[in-house]
Amino acid sequence: MSAQTSAGTVTHAVLQTSLGELTVVQEGGSLTGLYFPRHWPRPDRAAFGAQSADGFAEVTRQLGEYLAGQRGTFDLPLKVSGSEFDRFVWDLISQVPYGQTTTYGELARRLGNGASPQDVGAAVGRNPLCVVIPCHRVVGSTGKLTGYAGGLARKRALLDIEQGRLHLGDLT
Repeated sequence: MSAQTSAGTVTHAVLQTSLGELTVVQEGGSLTGLYFPRHWPRPDRAAFGAQSADGFAEVTRQLGEYLAGQRGTFDLPLKVSGSEFDRFVWDLISQVPYGQTTTYGELARRLGNGASPQDVGAAVGRNPLCVVIPCHRVVGSTGKLTGYAGGLARKRALLDIEQGRLHLGDLT
């Protein structure tokens, strides 16, 4: 059974990638979710709609190019849902250049209005489009890798890909 919203039918596909399985969710042709197994926080799987192979060719192609180190940005229609604060944080994350990192504290400073690094970290953790909204580029104040929905090994692998230090064979 497909979930239906005012924007269209929600469907998902499970892609096999060099990072392991990724569940990709779309609604009305726009990407709404990209999740690793054991993603934390756990998304509501009831909102994924029916599994379908249709309509995921472009995201599959672009993810493959990105994971092969051949693509630095994604050109996909996105529909993100979250609070205004979350969307501000995700927009700032999207501005971090390919191959570079920023810290939770720096993002909090850029947001102003009393935002703390912990507030930013919570918003980063709610990012529904890991990899595409590159939350793996956000690190702790000392440069140490901290929290990632797909696990720290995947976060390190994504950063290594972007910094030209890793070409993935198979991390699974």
